[in-house]
Amino acid sequence: MVVVPLDTKREWAARTGLQPILDLVASDLTAVNEVILGRMESNVARIPELAGHLIASGGKRLRPMLTLASARLCGYEGRQHVLLAACVEFIHTATLLHDDVVDESALRRGSPTANAVWGNQSSVLVGDFLFSRAFQLMVDAGSLKMLGILSEAAARIAEGEVLQLITTNDTSTTEDAYLDVIMAKTAPLFAAACRVGAVMCGRPREEEEALTSYGRNLGIAFQLVDDVLDYSAREQTLGKTIGDDFREGKITLPVILAYRRGNDTDRAFWHRTLGEGQQESADLDHALMLLQRHGALAETLDRARHYSAIARDALLIFPDSKVKDAMLAVIDFCIERGH
Repeated sequence: MVVVPLDTKREWAARTGLQPILDLVASDLTAVNEVILGRMESNVARIPELAGHLIASGGKRLRPMLTLASARLCGYEGRQHVLLAACVEFIHTATLLHDDVVDESALRRGSPTANAVWGNQSSVLVGDFLFSRAFQLMVDAGSLKMLGILSEAAARIAEGEVLQLITTNDTSTTEDAYLDVIMAKTAPLFAAACRVGAVMCGRPREEEEALTSYGRNLGIAFQLVDDVLDYSAREQTLGKTIGDDFREGKITLPVILAYRRGNDTDRAFWHRTLGEGQQESADLDHALMLLQRHGALAETLDRARHYSAIARDALLIFPDSKVKDAMLAVIDFCIERGH
């Protein structure tokens, strides 16, 4: 089993706005990697093999980095934050395994998905194993409040996945309904990852709420930019392929905006391709043209900037520091990915 070396992540971060936060938490992130390696061990060889495949595929470790940085922002000096950061990464990895099964995905970050290599059954069960490891880490951290925060986040993510399943292929989905999906599927783990930083330090309620707001709104912005990237990213630069959401019939914000602003012919196109799943080879190019014509991608980025501004404001109560600057740089990174 292989976990992506920290040096490799440094090279990647150097090309992005994540370098400041990675520099600050590098030693802690090494410790998180060690915890992850240790907790993925099992006498059942398939478990570390499959889990290691996904973890080694080049993920940013953004969520655990936020846990480490939030704890440092609040002045934490213990080791509990390492366990919780590993817990956050296990929850995230488990949801990715389940997501790829539900979406019938064959590629993630340019590499074959675990379900494509080992099958759906193994992927689901190893995802369950990682969830169980996450809960063990929560217990080891020794705080009922943090256990409550992270377990609630895990439950909300599951609700978000079901909500997304309900809206898939439904071209009548509203912007509010889609934001409900993001608020359940993506935002909770970002929010929890940051909130526990204040909780483990026993910081005032105001700081706990500020970090929750920062994480939640950063998560929303992150997902909205992901929606844009699915129709504009170049695989060689971001490890994303164009049109995965389109092929899977997902109703994301760019589609919702283009559908609402289009004419009857445009809406008939979206009904056929996404609502009924009847797609032809030229349909993705036509979808891209409609998204551009109606300004849907640019408008989605504007929405992301709105939430990123809220995340930025949430940190104002904290004194200026290198950690605060690094967390602000994460906001910039999330938005700049869309260009």
